[in-house]
Amino acid sequence: MTALLRPFCAALLTSATLFTTAPIASASAPTLLVADNPAAAHPNFTVRVVGKGQPMLLIPGLTCPGAVWDETVAHYQKQYQCHIISINGFGGTAAPASTENLLQNVRDQLLTYVKTQHLHKPVVVGHSLGGFLALWMSTTQPDAVGPLVIVDSLPFLSAVQNPMLTAEATKPMAEGVRQQVGRGHMDAATARQMSASLMTDTARIRQATAWSVASNPATVGQAMYDMYTTDLRPDVARIQQPVLVLGAWAAYKAYGSTKESTRAIFEQQYAKLPQHRIEMSEAGKHFLMWDDTQWFLAQSDAFLKQYAVAKK
Repeated sequence: MTALLRPFCAALLTSATLFTTAPIASASAPTLLVADNPAAAHPNFTVRVVGKGQPMLLIPGLTCPGAVWDETVAHYQKQYQCHIISINGFGGTAAPASTENLLQNVRDQLLTYVKTQHLHKPVVVGHSLGGFLALWMSTTQPDAVGPLVIVDSLPFLSAVQNPMLTAEATKPMAEGVRQQVGRGHMDAATARQMSASLMTDTARIRQATAWSVASNPATVGQAMYDMYTTDLRPDVARIQQPVLVLGAWAAYKAYGSTKESTRAIFEQQYAKLPQHRIEMSEAGKHFLMWDDTQWFLAQSDAFLKQYAVAKK
């Protein structure tokens, strides 16, 4: 995969390619999360709800459960009703019965959840794969959700190196990734090495590694395939709400990337998105809510406050 895609791509995908079939105990349930929702209507994910106020959906990235948002939830729970998503098969959660059309099913079930729970224009915060899903939800049903906060994610990850690449052309590479990841032959040491390139704190690296190794290989392999072969760049033109895109570049310095060159990639991919602002973290790696927490929260706060004022 890395021979075809820049290391930037690998970082955006978190440590998803690094699995072993030997299970590692998943993280304990977040102490902040106090309510659970029946999962019959959404077999591809579970939801925990905490807080009061305007609804906010928080969608994690590949291999991560909803606990990745604990600090974000602690910050927002007094003014938002936080709906924290954990995609089944990630981070030690039970794998779904089927991986067919995985991300499309997650997208559709999330939109159904918003409707059945009567969530009016929820804010959607998504990291990496979660950011991609947030964009996909909005392009599918532009009226269903409110403002989006997209954390280090792109509408078409496969085109980072070659903007002319099409979704169809990526299928052979994506199929190879799906098969490789599905075999689950990578070990925990390799997973830790990858995690260390995506965040700085030792405890965070340990946690992310455990989640990666505990994830179901077939589920992650299918999620990667779906993401690699879905191009949302033209579709983002349908998004009606404001979007804040938070990008990282520090993790890619070793490969020759600069803040300017990385920002240019974001600008190119989001060019057709009507209402958007792109901000780049100075020092944070891929997990911006962990690596540059105060900056992440300050950017999100200012954006959401502006949206609330504009809505009145």
